[in-house]
Amino acid sequence: MTEFDGLPVLRSPIVIAAFEGWNDAGDAATAVVEHLELEWQAKPVAEIDPDDYYDFQVNRPLVSMSEDPSGRRIEWPTTRVSTCTPPGAERDVVLVRGIEPNMRWRGFCEEILELFHALDVEQVILLGALLADTPHSRQFPVTGSASDPEMANRYDVQQTKYEGPTGIVGVLHDACVRAEIPSLSYWAQVPHYVAQAPNPKATLALLHTLENVLDMRVPMGELAERAAAWESQVNELAASDADMAEYIRTLEQRDGDEPLPQASGEDLAREFEKYLRRRGGTAGPGGPAV
Repeated sequence: MTEFDGLPVLRSPIVIAAFEGWNDAGDAATAVVEHLELEWQAKPVAEIDPDDYYDFQVNRPLVSMSEDPSGRRIEWPTTRVSTCTPPGAERDVVLVRGIEPNMRWRGFCEEILELFHALDVEQVILLGALLADTPHSRQFPVTGSASDPEMANRYDVQQTKYEGPTGIVGVLHDACVRAEIPSLSYWAQVPHYVAQAPNPKATLALLHTLENVLDMRVPMGELAERAAAWESQVNELAASDADMAEYIRTLEQRDGDEPLPQASGEDLAREFEKYLRRRGGTAGPGGPAV
């Protein structure tokens, strides 16, 4: 582990982590962490020594020009950790953004957990994105799972019952459970027929989910505009391809056939109060005021 100026003392820190590769369709999950790094002015505190975990013939280092005496700088593929204090928040956030390791996953997770313990992390949120049969024109589903029944009930997600191949997000989630660190994971569904990165609409869906989980305002920047422009571009592509347009209509019809969950008036009022609190507004007799 490479340290910068020592590890800071944090207030009830919560981790938000994402990894490039198999877990990150459309780069949607890592784009969330990168977005928060910029918006919350995150400060780097540590990085994983890449020699033990990465195959540099698969994930090659990048050369760039710099002010070093040699005039060149090599950036090694790795996982980096930063910390930030969101405006108005009562807790600090640890951001983890990296690349899925090529080897020694258990050792990698042990090293990450050592850092979490050193920072007194209280909760971990892992983000991912997967290719799915979801239409680009509808709201992207985000599915979640929790490390224990209490968390599953608190955040209204399922306790994970998935069986099959997994990536570093699943392995780290399991490692957190074994280390008794409460852990959630959220996955955005990305249309498989437009899998290219970036996918701002999927990133936006994950950010909205984070806003609900953290119960704080999350800055969206220009993501809404970028998501709308992305959807418009896909619409143009579909308009020029009859087969693709027909396939999308099939997905939209199937999506429309799925029943929507019913919410009570109390549920809606509670969610609206949370929204107002995050936005710093109040609801008056005549309706919402933000």
